[in-house]
Amino acid sequence: MPFTLATWNINSVRLREPIVQKLLQEEGPDVLCLQECKSPVEKIPMEGFAALGYSHMIARGQKGYNGVAILSRLPIEDVGDKDFAGLGHARHVAGRLENGVVIHNFYVPAGGDVPDRELNEKFGQKLDYLTDMRDWFHADKPEKSILVGDLNIAPREDDVWDHKKLLKVVSHTPVEVEHFADVMEAGNWSDVTRNDITDGRLYSWWSYRARDWDAADKGRRLDHVWATPDIRNAAHSSRILRDARGWEKPSDHAPVFATFDL
Repeated sequence: MPFTLATWNINSVRLREPIVQKLLQEEGPDVLCLQECKSPVEKIPMEGFAALGYSHMIARGQKGYNGVAILSRLPIEDVGDKDFAGLGHARHVAGRLENGVVIHNFYVPAGGDVPDRELNEKFGQKLDYLTDMRDWFHADKPEKSILVGDLNIAPREDDVWDHKKLLKVVSHTPVEVEHFADVMEAGNWSDVTRNDITDGRLYSWWSYRARDWDAADKGRRLDHVWATPDIRNAAHSSRILRDARGWEKPSDHAPVFATFDL
């Protein structure tokens, strides 16, 4: 059963309902994982999504902050969530498709502005969150699984617009990249996007602060699609829909896609 999956930090699903619908209509992924929904679950505008064929949703929500949701044209079973680092935040939810594939949707904390846990509590929370992810995957090795989401780390030198300038900027610091690698190793995860697009600069986020984000192109690849070894060879056709960053009232993230032949 081939299916296409997309992940997108939407930065308020209610505010940006029109562009979510635009994506569903124009691109038609079978599964869309959203982060930073900023909405209680009951207020996510499901009616419009269901009218487009996305009648299945599993989600965790909070008023004004965080929030993750999986919209699907395919039947999907809610298989729970984890409260990593004990933050009490809606940052993870998992669903199982009828073919047995488990999809984990994550929104890792951004980590604030100062890359020092002694000076910035949020940075410490981010590192602790990643450590808990690592420990969970060590203890319970994932199988037939896909992990997607805004992981808020750009790990490779070509995942940022200027490696040297961003080494001391949160999302690309060596300690974050090390934690990121530890999570990947713990679950034997494979970077689907970079398996398909092996070389060259690749971004999924551009700051709102840039007056002309497209021309400046000071981006980072913060959004990821991973797969376990047993299904990674089934993944193909990865792409980032850069154009979505220029849609009306856009998110500062662009959707990341992959197709799985399973």
